[in-house]
Amino acid sequence: MRIRSAGASALLIECRDGERVEAWRAELWRRRESGQLSVVDIVPGARTVLLDGVAPGTAALIAEWPEPDVLQRQAQRLVEIPTTFDGEDLPDVAAHWGVTEAEAVRRLVETELQVAFGGFAPGFAYLRGLPEAWSVPRLAAPRPRVPAGAVGLAGPYAGIYPTASPGGWRLVGHTGQELFDVRAEPPALLTPGTRVRLVPA
Repeated sequence: MRIRSAGASALLIECRDGERVEAWRAELWRRRESGQLSVVDIVPGARTVLLDGVAPGTAALIAEWPEPDVLQRQAQRLVEIPTTFDGEDLPDVAAHWGVTEAEAVRRLVETELQVAFGGFAPGFAYLRGLPEAWSVPRLAAPRPRVPAGAVGLAGPYAGIYPTASPGGWRLVGHTGQELFDVRAEPPALLTPGTRVRLVPA
């Protein structure tokens, strides 16, 4: 773990991998809620955690804390996403994995995912938890329009498009679940740390 300054009032914690990012995110959130950390926002990324609006001396404070245990899983809410597995790239994903389409769907249904971080569009969550061997390449050329609710895979991540947009992920299905609502608190259904399961619709 390495702590770097990022502007006048932000810090960037650089981590070795996604599991350590999640461990630090959970620990920082816990310490903020308990009053041990003064920070405006905590934003996880693929290999970093950004702390925005920190007080002077925060870097030295964090440096004194023990490294959080990546194996210690705090209770996080579970969100089940009803999914119809009819994506046009499902045959290609199954072929890439060397299994039947039915087996590919079984793998996705039986794998618990977790929101690593958000990005790309409001409400879009990068879901980690797929084994490294299941990583699939993005499309060579992105589609000009992917419909809202499309469930896709790219690299080591799964994701669900909250709105229609261009995209190059491999589509394996779709859901009618609303993922982003500006009237809700928080607006995004899938926030960092949330456990996610794709369940057959």
